[in-house]
Amino acid sequence: MDTEDSRKGASRAAPADRLYLLLLLGNTSTLVPLPREGSVVIGRAAGADLLVDDASVSRQHARVGVAQGEAFIADLGSHNGVRVNGERVQGTRPLDGGDVVTLGNVTLVFHQGERPLPERRALEAEGLRARLSEELDRVRGSGLAVSVLALEVESARVPQVELVRALYGALRLMDAVGQVGGTLVGVLPDLSGEEAEAAAAHLVSVLTPLAGRVRAGLASAPGDGMQGDALLGAARAAALAAASGETRVSGPAMYRLALGERSVVVADAALMRLFELLRRLAVSPLPVLIHGETGAGKENAAWAVHHWSSRSAQPFVPLNCAALPESLVEAELFGHERGAFSGADRARAGLLERASGGTLFLDEVAELSLPIQAKLLRALDQQVITRLGDSRERPVDLRVVAATHRVLADEVAAGRFRQDLFFRLSAAVVVLPPLRDRPRELPLLARAFMEDACARAGRPPLHLSAATMEVLGAHPWPGNVRELKNAVQYAVATSPGPVVEPSHLPESLRSKVDAPPEPEAARTAGGVETPKVFQNLAEELRTLERQRMQEALEATGGVQTRAAQLIGMPLRTFAFKLKQHRIAPSRGRGPAGE
Repeated sequence: MDTEDSRKGASRAAPADRLYLLLLLGNTSTLVPLPREGSVVIGRAAGADLLVDDASVSRQHARVGVAQGEAFIADLGSHNGVRVNGERVQGTRPLDGGDVVTLGNVTLVFHQGERPLPERRALEAEGLRARLSEELDRVRGSGLAVSVLALEVESARVPQVELVRALYGALRLMDAVGQVGGTLVGVLPDLSGEEAEAAAAHLVSVLTPLAGRVRAGLASAPGDGMQGDALLGAARAAALAAASGETRVSGPAMYRLALGERSVVVADAALMRLFELLRRLAVSPLPVLIHGETGAGKENAAWAVHHWSSRSAQPFVPLNCAALPESLVEAELFGHERGAFSGADRARAGLLERASGGTLFLDEVAELSLPIQAKLLRALDQQVITRLGDSRERPVDLRVVAATHRVLADEVAAGRFRQDLFFRLSAAVVVLPPLRDRPRELPLLARAFMEDACARAGRPPLHLSAATMEVLGAHPWPGNVRELKNAVQYAVATSPGPVVEPSHLPESLRSKVDAPPEPEAARTAGGVETPKVFQNLAEELRTLERQRMQEALEATGGVQTRAAQLIGMPLRTFAFKLKQHRIAPSRGRGPAGE
């Protein structure tokens, strides 16, 4: 079993003549061999065995000793203390290969043997991706977790091999370290949430004395998705957004783009470039045409143009041109006077008039009829409108942003859209990618929508299982962001527990999971074959496991040791699965409940 004690014991089993300290002071480094047996006093007094000329070090600061091939360090009552891997030493502490010791401003790295195991070297990028892929397969099959830690080192004082050695000295045997594009990356199986954050903070504290400035970013599966490259990208982006010595955790909040009273999640590289383009276009008076599928977020893009423009303090007036009957479009756009038509009992300003000074957003503009297109073109060209039932022209000051899911050039060729209006609206054209082409944003949007839905429902936050995230990732999302939002809100409403499983998703998504693979999986009812409905086996097993754990805790009054014994589960596994299933260990008294 991979325990902390077994790892340390194995690492100390090295020949005594290979024990030494690497002393880092300022920009210099020195190798200091340790005796086979005996001790070395470190300090700045003349009688110290290892003399360190630094004001932060006490006259006799610490003692490093070797006995029977094992090394230890003791604090000799120093003013600034002794820390090993960021933890303060009280009394005497054993040393393991790769331990980082700090004495005030001075850093020492303890080396023990040559650590000949090849698997403890840093993996190349492809090797790291392969290892991450293996761990994601484990997550899919077991419902566990894996975290990816990105470490941006800004000014390393030692070669990278020393950084990797220090990392492996502080990691578990199951963990892996590699390099992707100049970034050190750690793969941490079975860790997520607070445990992963604590591990990341510890590794930052270990590297900081060696590297000067370290920034860390953390992403976890299944919460941040089930694709390896997306997890690596999310962890690296979080590290770049972190301050020196800080660990940033990937999540919707990190990618929210504030746009005044609105905010949008922008994580995909293509979408980031698009919003940067919108920011530049916003300061010009050019009309903007947005192409994109239904539900992809065209109104948010139009709002961004308005928010970043000089018109942001004036109205933003949206109109879905496909939602109005043909008989009402003209009155909605241009307004009307009292008595202009049946039911017009009072005068009313149209949308163009109300948007004057601000921005008019015409969604699905291709749905306008040709006669309305002609009147709209005149209003935009001359900046005047005439209400229905009136002969007076009223000046308007408009900035128009239009959007459509159709290809307007094709509509012009087919005679369904005026060419002159097309040229008038398309001075600047942007294309909004569909959700299926933004895989990095899918888990972030799902979590954001889930947090909002839970807050509105007044219930604790829910979590997406690995199986659910797989279903979401495999769906083509023809309805884009709007369809995802509806699906997540449905899941929040139907999920009885803290974890959203595939069975809690809408039928349109579940059918691909539940459908039988072959026609033989059918039953006959009244002479008519109907498909037999299957529940996902992994989900059924997770539900049963959670139920049995809750029953065992209730039967033992919350004592975890006895509850684990009741269902024949190792205590360590039981404790881990309490977190995995989001089961609150009520009435327990500590990790074992005793």
